[in-house]
Amino acid sequence: MNVRSQVSMVFHLDKCIGCHTCSIACKNIWTDRKGTDYMWWNNVETKPGTGFPTRWEDQEKYKGGWEKKNGSISLKSTDKKRIILNIFHNPHMPSMDDYYEPWTYDYQNLFNAKEGPDQPVALPISKVTGDHINVESGPNWDDDLGGSPIYAENDPNLKGLTEQQREHLFAIERLVMFYLPRICNHCLNPACVASCPSGALYKRGEDGIVLIDQKKCRAWRSCVSACPYKKTYFNWFTGKSEKCILCFPRVETGQAPACFHSCVGRIRYLGVLLYDADRIEEVAHLPDEELIDGHRSLVLDPNDPQVVEAARRSGVHDSIVESARNSPVYKFVKEWRIALPPHIEYRTMPMLYYVPPMSPVMSERNDKTVDNVSDSLFHDIEQARIPLKFLANLFGAGHEAKVVYALRKQKAVRWYRRALTVGDVTLDEAKRMLAAADCTVEEAEAIYRLTSLCTFDERFVIPPSHREEAIEMMEDPHERRQSTGFGFLAGPRRGL
Repeated sequence: MNVRSQVSMVFHLDKCIGCHTCSIACKNIWTDRKGTDYMWWNNVETKPGTGFPTRWEDQEKYKGGWEKKNGSISLKSTDKKRIILNIFHNPHMPSMDDYYEPWTYDYQNLFNAKEGPDQPVALPISKVTGDHINVESGPNWDDDLGGSPIYAENDPNLKGLTEQQREHLFAIERLVMFYLPRICNHCLNPACVASCPSGALYKRGEDGIVLIDQKKCRAWRSCVSACPYKKTYFNWFTGKSEKCILCFPRVETGQAPACFHSCVGRIRYLGVLLYDADRIEEVAHLPDEELIDGHRSLVLDPNDPQVVEAARRSGVHDSIVESARNSPVYKFVKEWRIALPPHIEYRTMPMLYYVPPMSPVMSERNDKTVDNVSDSLFHDIEQARIPLKFLANLFGAGHEAKVVYALRKQKAVRWYRRALTVGDVTLDEAKRMLAAADCTVEEAEAIYRLTSLCTFDERFVIPPSHREEAIEMMEDPHERRQSTGFGFLAGPRRGL
């Protein structure tokens, strides 16, 4: 058993209000430089929708992630050998049109225009070419357009839905949308790391954060093609690739990442998980329908004495094991099993999990009364506005069982709290629903507290950073002490 620690995350989609505060916090801190204009390390998408870059989930087009072929798994688009043959041509990499051409405005034309009969305007100017452009797309261009024929109807997750389900999804009385915040998943089996010919991408051993060494990057851009979530970007000014760093300077000092810290809806949770690194390849070879259970089985119980002993042998500090015992992510993923990884079929083993959203109750207005479609207080999961197949394509590798389990447990907890606070349903009935959803009263209370009454310290259980041990593995700490500083001694230049 090779025990490793991984900083992991949970996003509770039932609480996201789509305010984009997280995106702006990240943008202001990390990607406000020249060449990063179009980068959104954190972005919030409207589902159903095409996302950013456009149709990033369409692996027929982008060929990201891993595929199982002839009993082994390999990268779909490129690898360290194939990139040599395609050195001048990368057909599966998103183009500028798939993102958007970053622009600024000609403010001089607005302020210094000559007197005339028309109101002067600030014309948009491309930040790449410097020419005037017509702005046709931008970040979150499809925001709140959950029923649109252009964006929503082209969502790749609609694959497999019947014509009736599609019609219901876009009928005005059933119209529904939810928000999907996305950052780098810091996967256990990252395709970006495996694809880089320069070895510039690496996964930190002490916390699992995936980073890019800017000195080693040679602008191959195979990481952009290989990442199925399209969370690696190319800086056209410096000639280097960049990606979300999970605000590791903040995490190392016990602070939540900027997007987590600024979240208005309190949907984000961060903690450490222990996992068995020896079983990653075994799990990655599993059939699609077994991937979620296999991925979950990688997560180890930090209260198990054998796991604790193996963690010590692997060099995991006792303080990190203690943080794993209090991790909110462990509760959502392993204990309650209501958080699911996005597109596990890509086989990158993402370490960002989502609690799938509940749908609004279906109702209709008759004169002055409002009648619910269901006779019960909440509609059945199968009658939800969002087809289960859609959520299953997003969070269940196309299989509905795990999504249904998560939704039923959430519904049972709501029913139980309704019985306690409002009293219009009986407690006995609520307890029967909990039992049917594989949930105890104690578990329901714990889920309710962590989703509704959680404090900052309960949502973010950040493990101590033992950077001194990681440094000691590579060099003499006393020599490093003489050379430490902030950043590089020389700025990055194209071609270095």
